[in-house]
Amino acid sequence: MPLDPTLLDDLEWRGLVAHATDLDALREALAGGSVRYYVGFDPTAPSLHMGNLLQIVTAMRLQRAGHTPYVLVGGATGMIGDPRESGERTLNSPETVRDWVGRVRRQIEPFLSFDGENAATMVDNYDWTANLSTIDFLRDIGKHFPVNRMLARDVVRTRLEAGISYTEFSYVLLQSLDFLELYRRHGVTLQFGGSDQWGNLTGGVELIRRADGGRAHAFATPLVTKADGTKYGKTEGGALWLDPEMMSPYAFFQFWLNVEDEKVGELLRLFTFLSREEIEALEAEHAEKPFLRAGQRALADAVTSLVHGPEETERIRAASAALFGGGDLAALGTSTLAAALREAGSTVVDRADGLPTVVDLLVATGLAASKGEARRTINEGGAYLNNTRVTDPETVPAEADLVGGSWLVLRRGKKRFAGIEVR
Repeated sequence: MPLDPTLLDDLEWRGLVAHATDLDALREALAGGSVRYYVGFDPTAPSLHMGNLLQIVTAMRLQRAGHTPYVLVGGATGMIGDPRESGERTLNSPETVRDWVGRVRRQIEPFLSFDGENAATMVDNYDWTANLSTIDFLRDIGKHFPVNRMLARDVVRTRLEAGISYTEFSYVLLQSLDFLELYRRHGVTLQFGGSDQWGNLTGGVELIRRADGGRAHAFATPLVTKADGTKYGKTEGGALWLDPEMMSPYAFFQFWLNVEDEKVGELLRLFTFLSREEIEALEAEHAEKPFLRAGQRALADAVTSLVHGPEETERIRAASAALFGGGDLAALGTSTLAAALREAGSTVVDRADGLPTVVDLLVATGLAASKGEARRTINEGGAYLNNTRVTDPETVPAEADLVGGSWLVLRRGKKRFAGIEVR
């Protein structure tokens, strides 16, 4: 595969290079041949999340530009976890970590090509740490790490007063060992990761220089934050997971569709493969007519298609249209409809108690504040059951109205709807 000489320019334009060891040297290396690079993922949860997705997309960009990826899933480092400012991690059992290693590997595999001249390789750092003795680790690796420099790391300084275990304190040695091992075993000379990993990245570069006299490179992607400076990747239900069992594709799509106007251009650059011309055109359209949300729609389509596939994205779009009266609810898959209604807010009704009237359902779902308001809404023609206007306040849904055997969609006006799950 021919190298793309504009790769680093594109990464910089997209805002993907927050820190780098030496940009000129990195540019020279990327132009000189297919660089072997690595990015690591610790299995500290059963699924990857939004922050990991940024690293996956960046790895894809480098591979598409002609460089050779090594993806490390940390069966060893995942037993410890990188130190966090918020406090000591709870250590997971070896059995749990092994299970999560398998899950993470399976999640990453579809994003990269494992065939061809710059095929990706998956590695596990447990392979070179499992039989490493404490004495060898301290003699061969620990001696290259001055304690004063380790104490200067931001996360360590933050944790010193509250306390940090030796286990987490020494994490940087393990990650640096990974880079050294990949450099020795596979000729890997570039590592990248999130900006919160910068101390670990430079630790590996320095270890290669001190231990082997070799030269390596590193760069860090930015921390992605909301417009108010707080971290992205968290929703009311938890992290923005990539696993569809932990976060429905519909909820995933809605997250991207609802990002702030101020952030849409940045996220299009970071997470999509749209060209510079396409992104700038979307930004211009968004600036002129922000109410159309063209940038958010393009972002949601692109990222959801990347993670969950274009077919799932099309089903989500169909569900969104149907919920607002623009399609056939019965034609939707039950799982897609259920995910959409649960995300929007749903009310559970016990089948054994009988189905309530539409008036009662309008109140139960919060679409009306009182039965009087619910009746007025119906009399004014503003209430819909499964996209059919309700004309009688005493209407009781029938079993035949249940979409997928258990769901009703209640809508007030054009923009407010709720789900009723009948169990």
